[in-house]
Amino acid sequence: MQKPPQIGGEIWWPALVATVVKLLLIPAYRSTDFEVHRNWLALTHSLPLSRWYSDTTSQWTLDYPPFFAYFEKFLSFFASRVDPTMTHLHYGLNYASERTILFQRLSVTLSDSVLIYSAYRLTRNRNFSSFERFFIWAVVIWSPGLFIVDHLHFQYNGFLLGMLLLSISFLEEGKDLVGGFFFAVLLCFKHLFAVAAPVYFVYLFRHYCRGGLVKGFGRLVLIGSVVLVVFCCGLRSLFLLWADSAIFSLVTLQMQEVLRRMFPFGRGLCHAYWAPNFWVFYIMLDKFLAFLLVKLGFNIQAPKASFTGGLVGDSSPFAVLPTITPLITFITVFLAISPCLVKAWRNPQPRMVSKWVSYAYACGFLFGWHVHEKASLHFVIPLASTALNSMEDAKHYFFLSIVSFYSLFPLLFEAQEYPIKVVLLLLHAVLMFFGFSSRFPAKTATTAGAVVKGRDSTSETPAFHIGWFGKSYLFGLLFVEIWGQFLHCMVLGDRLPFLPLMMISIYCALGMIYSWIWQLRHITLIH
Repeated sequence: MQKPPQIGGEIWWPALVATVVKLLLIPAYRSTDFEVHRNWLALTHSLPLSRWYSDTTSQWTLDYPPFFAYFEKFLSFFASRVDPTMTHLHYGLNYASERTILFQRLSVTLSDSVLIYSAYRLTRNRNFSSFERFFIWAVVIWSPGLFIVDHLHFQYNGFLLGMLLLSISFLEEGKDLVGGFFFAVLLCFKHLFAVAAPVYFVYLFRHYCRGGLVKGFGRLVLIGSVVLVVFCCGLRSLFLLWADSAIFSLVTLQMQEVLRRMFPFGRGLCHAYWAPNFWVFYIMLDKFLAFLLVKLGFNIQAPKASFTGGLVGDSSPFAVLPTITPLITFITVFLAISPCLVKAWRNPQPRMVSKWVSYAYACGFLFGWHVHEKASLHFVIPLASTALNSMEDAKHYFFLSIVSFYSLFPLLFEAQEYPIKVVLLLLHAVLMFFGFSSRFPAKTATTAGAVVKGRDSTSETPAFHIGWFGKSYLFGLLFVEIWGQFLHCMVLGDRLPFLPLMMISIYCALGMIYSWIWQLRHITLIH
């Protein structure tokens, strides 16, 4: 086994390249999420803990768990010194001075150090060559999805995914208690990562809480206590209020408000831009049936939600098909994850944790409630560490990452950002192709005992390729993009303006479902 590099060594130059690109993107497009996080800086800086989840000064109310609020509070100490207006609750509304933009952009870049360290840690104890280690670092740190979502659109996904990879790295090393601790911390930063909680619970129960009844029960109590302490720290503001029994009703109301903010079930099944998942086809079938029945003379009221609506809206009830409720999506996600849980229960292998966690997030993406397109990063980034395990893993990651990152294109809808997202995706595809081709070259082996009818008996392993389906799908993806950017206006003019977005969502949904079926077969059933 080769000696792993030191953290001060090889990984820092790909990290430096990524940082340079991020700095160049500072003046580029930013979404309303920029103002969302600026407002969170202001309210955590200006208000006491007890009012963080009840303040409605801005429409962008705090809807992340307490640890992320504490993170914003930490950043606000520096933000108030860079530009005091940035952290003013009222004067700071929709404020975007040059200093504010620079500070918030740099805060995302600096927080990515967690992702850089976790990428290093995830590969340091594996039997990788220097090239293989660098390749995994590159596809993680140079991920076009993270550039698009974090450093253009504006979020902190790299920081959060870094904690997820950190947790996985500890589990793969057999340090289950530490891995469980970091996952609990992650849930207190962003609750949507809880989709993988069943996988963590089953794996830790079977892998960590073993060794007999007494030892196993003791370990169960220990890890349960660790998780409980983390959650108690996260809910510190409520516990401080609880100390005064006279305001118990206030605590109850605040808890209800926190849960309402974090789990906004009233927002509807789908986001304004439909994430490319299973429910796209359910909605399209409902719209098609409604259109057909109207043509046949039936009185059908079509749903009000628009595909291109900019704000979140309730997409239920449906016109024809049964209404999908949050409970239905919860049950569907759990049933989809269950084969993975059975596999983890029967044979809890540390080397499979990355794949199981990625599969769980893929299930949440495909069948969850009000899924954002950005959630595809939750399963694409962890899966990168397994991409070099085999030719099949490489083909799957090549396909999935391109589909996932292309599905994020509608987030950047301004013309000046178009070359950026295209170049980022093309460079990613080229990097993967040459990386996988170097890892899986064509090989020819001569069979022992050699000559058969005057010819050497040889077997040949083909070089890396994506197969006929992958090639056909990617050519189709190219057509979808050409149609949306050029042909739609030429052929249809101003008619059907929603069609390009709909084509991206439907076509990427097909790719996501294909990828999920592949994972179901190769991760949970075959291995």
